[in-house]
Amino acid sequence: MRRGAGPFRSAAHLGVEPRAYQLVPLLMALRQDVKRLLIADDVGIGKTIEAGMILREMIDRGEVDRFTVLCPPHLVEQWVEELATKFDIDAVAVTSARARSLERGLAVSESVFNAYPATVVSLDYIKAEGRRAEFVRACPNFVIVDEAHACVGGGEGGTQQRYAVLRELAQDAERHLLLLTATPHSGDQEAFQRLLGLLDPLLATPEHSETWRRRLARHFVQRRRPDIQDAWNEKRAFAKAETAELPYQLVGQHLTFQEDVLDYCVGVATRADGERARRLAFWGTLALMRCVGSSPAAAASALRNRLGGMAEEAALEPVLMDEDEGTFSDTDVEPGTALDGEERDALEKLIAQADALTDKPDEDPKLRALIRELKKLIAMGARPVVFCRFISTAEAVGEALRAAFKKYDVQVVTGRLTPEERRARVDAMSGSEHRILVATDCLSEGINLQMLFNAVVHYDLNWNPTRHQQREGRVDRFGQQSPTVWSLMMFGENSMIDGAVIEVITSKAKRIREATGVTVPVPEDSASVTSALMQAMLLRSKSPRAQGAFDFGGAAPSVETVWRDAEENMKKSRAIYAQNALNPDEVLPEWRRMRALNGGPAEVERFTRRALSRIAQGGIGAQEPHWRVNYDRLPQRLRERLEARGLTGSRLISFEDMPPPDVAHVGRVHPLVAMLAESMAEGALDPRGVDGPVALGRAGAWRTRAVSKLTHILLLRLRFTLVTSGRRTLLAEEATAIAFDGAGEVASGEPALALLEAQASGNLDPAIIARQVEAARARMGEHEGATRAYATSRATTLGEDHDRVKAATAGAGSTTQVAPVGTADVIGLYVLVPEAN
Repeated sequence: MRRGAGPFRSAAHLGVEPRAYQLVPLLMALRQDVKRLLIADDVGIGKTIEAGMILREMIDRGEVDRFTVLCPPHLVEQWVEELATKFDIDAVAVTSARARSLERGLAVSESVFNAYPATVVSLDYIKAEGRRAEFVRACPNFVIVDEAHACVGGGEGGTQQRYAVLRELAQDAERHLLLLTATPHSGDQEAFQRLLGLLDPLLATPEHSETWRRRLARHFVQRRRPDIQDAWNEKRAFAKAETAELPYQLVGQHLTFQEDVLDYCVGVATRADGERARRLAFWGTLALMRCVGSSPAAAASALRNRLGGMAEEAALEPVLMDEDEGTFSDTDVEPGTALDGEERDALEKLIAQADALTDKPDEDPKLRALIRELKKLIAMGARPVVFCRFISTAEAVGEALRAAFKKYDVQVVTGRLTPEERRARVDAMSGSEHRILVATDCLSEGINLQMLFNAVVHYDLNWNPTRHQQREGRVDRFGQQSPTVWSLMMFGENSMIDGAVIEVITSKAKRIREATGVTVPVPEDSASVTSALMQAMLLRSKSPRAQGAFDFGGAAPSVETVWRDAEENMKKSRAIYAQNALNPDEVLPEWRRMRALNGGPAEVERFTRRALSRIAQGGIGAQEPHWRVNYDRLPQRLRERLEARGLTGSRLISFEDMPPPDVAHVGRVHPLVAMLAESMAEGALDPRGVDGPVALGRAGAWRTRAVSKLTHILLLRLRFTLVTSGRRTLLAEEATAIAFDGAGEVASGEPALALLEAQASGNLDPAIIARQVEAARARMGEHEGATRAYATSRATTLGEDHDRVKAATAGAGSTTQVAPVGTADVIGLYVLVPEAN
């Protein structure tokens, strides 16, 4: 049944098997008249699933018929796909590239947002003044905002425009609003308060009183991975993480090149005249040295960019510290730096050095270390993603890996590609058994990679620690089928750049993570961090340099102070905003009931195997330890419908929740199971309406030892009306059974259905079957009173189930009225004849 009468109306429409902890936001939402939540779970825990479950539940309850998802442009296609595959919702993507085609055929006064009830909208498309007013006017009453932290920061331009959109939407007190972010509080207290203020204006000013915290707890849910693994006993929800470091030694010309570039930078700083020129020399040095540390190819590109002119400090700092307002779409290009008239000869010599090193990848110690380690990882079953910081580095690494792994599908994805092209390139790798992906941070957000990859190699150290977490979160996330995921961080042991980053950033962020359980970004006071980076780099140089060359004035706090402040702020934040709106004991029983409603792995396997063996010769075949389905051998109508969902050819499947890689999980709501159920039901009700072998029998009789008396079993469809908290009346239904012997009712519900599953001890003569069925039909009128009484009893039980869920979410005073409708439909009639001893 697709419209079950239980408290979770969406259970039969979910294309994912949710874990117990993922029910918490849904239960929190059910207790609110206006759904306003900040879902701030860790990267990879399943925020999309949690928000989608709330949306699907509201649709199935009849409370929502239009909605929109707002997200950065690189996430639009992912959301469209997730809504279709996991929640059976077809949404339209609204981006700058697609808006014009969507508007064709619409009336002059009609908006795209009125014409299409389900949309996924690029924040960058609707933030502009000209479109914002139209969107706010036509915006649906249910809004999901992904990467919400990128809309409330203190920056100018895009951030302010995005916040203006959300602020106007939130002013409608009846609008449902779900905000999703893995980094709700990144150290910017004002930004966090703006985020909370979107949920409830009274939360915009932190009082830190008990009343204020209780109010916050109604809207805010945040779980770290250790919380879930321990408190929820979800050891299997995530793969085992194996992390390691890969140090390598720079030698020969590669080591000399770093020193030569730093010599050049110090010379520029020495000649700099005035504070602005000296600041540019400082930032330009850091930018250039970062490229040098990445690869000779990136260094050559950055040096050539330097020949092209001057970059402002304001443009360099965000790229250096990996600040990007939520997207890396255009920041993986090697930055230009400053230039004066005396630099050209020196630059051209350095470019020649970089080109010479680029032309000899076999001599690059960093590349050699990567290839050596990849061979070890692959031998252990790893399918790696190699993350680089810059485009030139990624392209050079990809070329080297193609030469080293000739039998592998090696693809490179960078900001040169559009979001659609990136997704298409990654998806195309699914057909390759042996694959390696090389990417820049344009993929650290936006495309989930857990179905194709299970290892991350940080070829370049990221200068913002949260970016390492986001990279790893592409593969180490809910739905990863590999039992192990690997993470490898590369760095040059004797590299002045990598050594400075580890000392000033990486090691301190690691200490804070171990103390608080949270990965923090680089502190907002980046001046002290960058000064410390420069000092650490100079100290690691073979030739001592005059650090005064980069003393551009102003006493910045020590880096130790700003990191200590970041740690203290995070500890205070964890204490202030920690809350437990629901605990496992309250949620787990409801989760188990939902699992029982959907049917567990054993029931799904039994049904699928029986159905396929009945309608398709060779449709399913055993292949230890997994089943294999041949979609091309199914009846034509069913085959064409499944082909439209991308299911063709021969595929390995598993009915268990967490199958190994390359084995598809088939659960209760998988298209194969759902369409088989529809086909079997249609064939039973109208045998001429489907193609394929004989339909299911709606009536029958057989001998069995499960009963001691002649027993009639009526397979029923019960219908109910649901009225929840004064909202519209909904129709619900469920399938069940009731059994009678000569003395009256003997079983109902699950015990009656179990009698149908008991092993038959033998067939009956067709004439006897016909007589037994006809006699059972003649007595059906005698059972109407019992079936009505059972339907009334079920209505009472279902009402209690609904109210129990309300109580579990503190929804006091809210009740659900459940009433049976009409006479139960008898959709099957079966006679069990006791086996004679």
